[in-house]
Amino acid sequence: MSVRMAVLVYLAVVNLISFAAFGWDKQKARWGGRRIPEKTLLSLAVFGGSVGAWIGMKVFRHKIRKAAFKVGILVILSIQCVGMAVMWRMM
Repeated sequence: MSVRMAVLVYLAVVNLISFAAFGWDKQKARWGGRRIPEKTLLSLAVFGGSVGAWIGMKVFRHKIRKAAFKVGILVILSIQCVGMAVMWRMM
């Protein structure tokens, strides 16, 4: 497996996990169960799951009222897009 393919597989998996985490946390918020800490949700975004986090926020309408959270995810996403563009050119 090439390095590029490994990166793409990693990003696909971490984004699916991030998306699912937002969905799970939204369900727990509705049902009153134990929630996923915001720190964990943000960590998933930082480690490559920012696209899944953003889509999860939109699809599940979760954490969309928290301006700091929304801006934080967008900042992480922007930094990762620039980083991926630079890294992709170097590979």
